[in-house]
Amino acid sequence: MAQSNLPVLSSESGLNRYLQEIRKFPMLHADEEFMLAKRYKEHEDPAAAQKLITSHLRLVAKIAMGYRGYGLPISEVISEGNVGLMQAVKRFEPDKGFRLATYAMWWIRASIQEYVLRSWSLVKIGTTAAQKRLFFNLRRIKGQIAALDDGSLHPDQIKHIATTLNVSEDDVVSMNQRLTGDASLNAPMRADEGASQWQDWLIDDTPDQEEILGENQEFNERMEMLEGAMDVLNDRERAIFKARRLQETPSTLEELAQVYEVSRERIRQIEVRAFEKVQDAVQEAAREQAH
Repeated sequence: MAQSNLPVLSSESGLNRYLQEIRKFPMLHADEEFMLAKRYKEHEDPAAAQKLITSHLRLVAKIAMGYRGYGLPISEVISEGNVGLMQAVKRFEPDKGFRLATYAMWWIRASIQEYVLRSWSLVKIGTTAAQKRLFFNLRRIKGQIAALDDGSLHPDQIKHIATTLNVSEDDVVSMNQRLTGDASLNAPMRADEGASQWQDWLIDDTPDQEEILGENQEFNERMEMLEGAMDVLNDRERAIFKARRLQETPSTLEELAQVYEVSRERIRQIEVRAFEKVQDAVQEAAREQAH
């Protein structure tokens, strides 16, 4: 699945033109997306994959903009996000009932975050899971508590962030010093008054499913619904479901068969049964939410 046919963002100065180009690709209705995904999965049709990718380039750009504060070239951030999108299209299973945007957000963010980590290096950001969590969540929490991006944090803000992320206050102060000067999607694209904002180029003129799914609130609600649906599973079903369906690198049937000391076919049966239970629970929760 080549990236050569996609619009190219060669530099920061070319961002305006790139955003204009990707807005030309039409959004997909649910049924059209499903048929294209089925065609690619069953026949590896490159034209189907191309349509799936180009229709989601705006989603990549929107997510990538959230990482501008790390001081990395936006062209490379978007490019890495596009790689994640292509991986998502390659692995997407339309029969599971979710839209591609929901699934792709995992891969896009993962690809971008891996690039950010490589670029900053573990020496700069720390090696513990807590420090990495702080690295990717500090700006979000600062926004929630209305902390200034370009100034020092107050002692009570430092304490709040440290407690929320379970890190030391010294780690918060140090990371904040590294990540000051975050760019905002509300910043004007040019200095003249009334200029368009960056976010204006990331939203389609009419409401669409991808835009809705691209919002964090909607995404979080869906994940909460999925977590709630998994309450119908017993401990073994839940563990196997997560290992086979929710991990970035799913466990193999053989690996799980050895863990639970049963056959691979038995693991497959448990996985299928667990998925059907979760799917029914998600659909029921969606119906209740609609009413």
